[in-house]
Amino acid sequence: MGVSILSIFYLFAAVTYILGLKMLSKPSTARAGNLIAAGGMIIAIFGTIFLYEDHGKKLGNYGWIFSAIAIGIVIGTVTAKKIKMTAMPELVSFFNGMGGACASLISIVEFDYLVRAGNPAETYFSDVAHPGHYLAIIAGTIIGSVSFAGSMIAWGKLNGSIKDIVFKGQHLVNMVVLLLLLGLSIYTYHSPTAQVRILFYSTVALALIYGVFFVMPIGGADMPVVISLLNSFTGVAAACGGFLYNNKAMLTGGILVGAAGTLLTVLMCQAMNRSLVNVLIGNFGGGQSKAVAGGKGPQGSVKEISVSDAAMVMGYSKKVMIVPGYGLAVAQAQHTCHDLEKALDERGVEVKYAIHPVAGRMPGHMNVLLAEADVSYDKLLEMDQANQEFKDTDVVLVLGANDVVNPAAKNDPSSPIYGMPVLEVEQAKTVIVNKRSMKPGYAGIENELFFHPKTSMLFGDAKKVLQELLQELKNA
Repeated sequence: MGVSILSIFYLFAAVTYILGLKMLSKPSTARAGNLIAAGGMIIAIFGTIFLYEDHGKKLGNYGWIFSAIAIGIVIGTVTAKKIKMTAMPELVSFFNGMGGACASLISIVEFDYLVRAGNPAETYFSDVAHPGHYLAIIAGTIIGSVSFAGSMIAWGKLNGSIKDIVFKGQHLVNMVVLLLLLGLSIYTYHSPTAQVRILFYSTVALALIYGVFFVMPIGGADMPVVISLLNSFTGVAAACGGFLYNNKAMLTGGILVGAAGTLLTVLMCQAMNRSLVNVLIGNFGGGQSKAVAGGKGPQGSVKEISVSDAAMVMGYSKKVMIVPGYGLAVAQAQHTCHDLEKALDERGVEVKYAIHPVAGRMPGHMNVLLAEADVSYDKLLEMDQANQEFKDTDVVLVLGANDVVNPAAKNDPSSPIYGMPVLEVEQAKTVIVNKRSMKPGYAGIENELFFHPKTSMLFGDAKKVLQELLQELKNA
């Protein structure tokens, strides 16, 4: 009876995952969708704890199980409460890495169980494990380990503790490690059980090494794509665990995460007009791209504008478009930006936000940033829609964005970002760019926009500058 009830719980959980994912597609329902999916996960967890039976035997060990759950809840809650919006990308990467580690550990435990339950040492492991069972184990182990190690490197890069490391022949080394990993996985299955543990854990070690080498050369400008790809890896590894235990809720959740992560990765590559292979081997934003395209920077002079002049130009405009970037997140200025938007609205100025798909350091970073400040989703324009409206815009205010507004993507075939779709802000009547300095963005190249005749630079911390603009508008 317990098994049938548990199956119903798993089915209910799977439905909530699908419904929650659907609701995440709209900001107005995203919060509710997240809660619904989380509720389904809680039902699946507690259903497994109390209803799962193996040959009539329940799980037991409730003290260990609930102690671990309590510790995880405390750590997760405290971390989520204290994390700053600027650190959200690295938190996402860290949590994803933990998911990969869990999926890998599930497969490792299942492997160890098979070895202990197997025949004497002189037999072969293939006599103990069914090919399909071993495939799920080794796939979950390798993919989960790669996701864990790669996510940890991405986490370190995003918080600045790990730098890009690129050396000659690096991709060849990566390929050799991958081939060794796959070859050893096959050899392990056909090995005597006396040595199978050594071979298997050598496979785990190679998977961790490959995860490090896989992400290490990829630069910061491609980190949103990498995070999305690693997220899909974790989903696939979790799905392998669902196969191992015939757990429909785990299988469905893993498939959804893997499919959604893969689709998001493809869409983000399309947004940059690059293939996934080019992202993984091109080092865009990494050490090899730090030189200015063509060996020289854009020619021309840079104009500066004062806060009072910028406020006057914006205050007497009919339409203002704001382009948020990572600099806005660093300054924690999203709330002040929303206040500026409301002040302009009160003066009869139409204000909208132009959002580039890969702005920031994680998928949807700018959407999350502005949602935190209660910016109406109706004011957020996707790149294609924004590009159609720039020509009718009086002022574009660029806040910390760099590579996603660089005209070199359209004009300079020698540029590393050539072909990448960008926000065509130069079509507006006036462009005001707020930056701390003239340093290049994550792609490591100068921005032609800064030297454009329509562009004026407004240097300073985004939050401080926005506060001053707001004050000038109130005093006008």
